[in-house]
Amino acid sequence: MTDRSIRFGDNVAKARKAKGWTQLKLSLMANVAKSYLSEVETGKRNPTLNEMVKIADALGVSLQSLIDF
Repeated sequence: MTDRSIRFGDNVAKARKAKGWTQLKLSLMANVAKSYLSEVETGKRNPTLNEMVKIADALGVSLQSLIDF
């Protein structure tokens, strides 16, 4: 786990919760596995740029808002 991956995961979780979505809903919207998304949110995974864009697009937010540390 890196500090950056933890902060990215925190930002994803905050954006998801602000929409009132479950991890399952976001995983379906972003076309990623729920277990993968859970690991992203806890900082256990370092998503690729492509996956970060898919998550941001699904949330309807800019990628910059998720990586703005």
